[in-house]
Amino acid sequence: MQNHLRNPMFSLLGALGAAALFGCVPVQDDSHGSSGDIADEAAGADNGAPGSESRVDPAAAAPPAARVLFGITGIVGTGQSLSVGAQATAFSAAASQPRFNNLKLALNGTRVPPFTPGAGALSLVPLVEPIRPLATTFPSAYPANLYGETPHAAMAAQITMLARQAGLADYVTAHTVVGESGQGMNVINKAATEVVNGATSTGRAYRATLFEIAAIKRLAAARGQTYGVGAIVLTHGETDSGNTGYESAMVQLWSDYNQDIKALTGQAESIPLITSQQHSFGFTANQRTNVAPSTIAEWRVGVDNANNILCSGPKYQYPYASDNIHLVTRGYELLGEKTGEVYFQRVVLGNSWQPLQPIAVSRSGRVVTVRFHVPVPPLAWDTALPTPHQSALTQWAQGRGFELRQGNTLLTISSVQIVNDTVQITASANVPAGAIVGYAATSDGVALAGVSRRWGKLIDSDRTVGVFTGQAQPNYAVAFELTVP
Repeated sequence: MQNHLRNPMFSLLGALGAAALFGCVPVQDDSHGSSGDIADEAAGADNGAPGSESRVDPAAAAPPAARVLFGITGIVGTGQSLSVGAQATAFSAAASQPRFNNLKLALNGTRVPPFTPGAGALSLVPLVEPIRPLATTFPSAYPANLYGETPHAAMAAQITMLARQAGLADYVTAHTVVGESGQGMNVINKAATEVVNGATSTGRAYRATLFEIAAIKRLAAARGQTYGVGAIVLTHGETDSGNTGYESAMVQLWSDYNQDIKALTGQAESIPLITSQQHSFGFTANQRTNVAPSTIAEWRVGVDNANNILCSGPKYQYPYASDNIHLVTRGYELLGEKTGEVYFQRVVLGNSWQPLQPIAVSRSGRVVTVRFHVPVPPLAWDTALPTPHQSALTQWAQGRGFELRQGNTLLTISSVQIVNDTVQITASANVPAGAIVGYAATSDGVALAGVSRRWGKLIDSDRTVGVFTGQAQPNYAVAFELTVP
């Protein structure tokens, strides 16, 4: 029996573009079935049926050309503590000096609020970290909303480096960082109400975004340059870990931002939202209450809203601070580099991009097979992270991050094996229909130094090197749960 997720694969043109960039052959989807088939036809790809033959126009197979839509391209960073560099106060040398020609808005003593985009002291300056002086209170909203090195300097440099490697003379981004540490979606969205209580404040993220966009557009025009927004980056979800409506909240945020930003910039282009999964909350060892709805939603929103909202992948692979919640400086830079790579694929090249994610599930006796969309084949196992579930939930100790359960009953995993673009999970007994197969979804309730609360070891073979870290980053599999048919 097989269950196919309705998730169109990226177009053949996009796949070939990725192949040209990374020097690899794109994965070919060959799934079959009835009403559950993946909609390859919508992307113009051959469905791989037996006896079929792919016919590709040589002109259409050429890698897509890199494109610059605006003289200055805005990137909005919102979210909570990981979006504003919490605990990363040891700024790297790379982030502390200008790299390429990327920009940020300098307030130069302008009092904010009130939000006055025409204030004469505002200026565009080279992008360095810290983006503004660090906050000294908590909670604290824009402009005193930063707590360390954000992912944005590394993100900007990664985008420009990849764009230049693709043949562009330059690609200039201007970064707006408005996230509020510790705050839920209701504090950073359009409906948020500003609250000031003495030295603390919340609820300015959305208004601050529109203020910076209006100001940067004005300053860009004064330089004789066009300005529009290329993407919104949402780094969030811990406070909303139990929010079952989190996916719809992300869609609403994307929709509101598109309506209001485009009204300010005049751009026709849709603005994608790029999000990444949170792996910290909750973290008690209970397989039912411990699977965070926000983590699953951060993956599902990209499946359900392809091209408009993208899940860049998980964050469990990065080095974590001692609280197992926030990242260290290098972790934020790695996150920025990966986000920049995804932005490059989606916005600069115009490809449809998807993370390393499941696209079909089947079972036969003791074996559950999960088939993956693999951005850069082949699949492999990470060799650096510790193996999950070694001291708790040990029924999954052999799963390398994969999980099997029937309701609250854990099903013992005997082994996992990569076969082409699938992972075969073998249980100790026959797996019943209706069981749940998961990956990196459940915490042991045990903290390991430098690691998030949930993680796994499945990766692809992406070897794109980070401009700040010099480290090649494979794509790690998203955390997920799916019903076995």
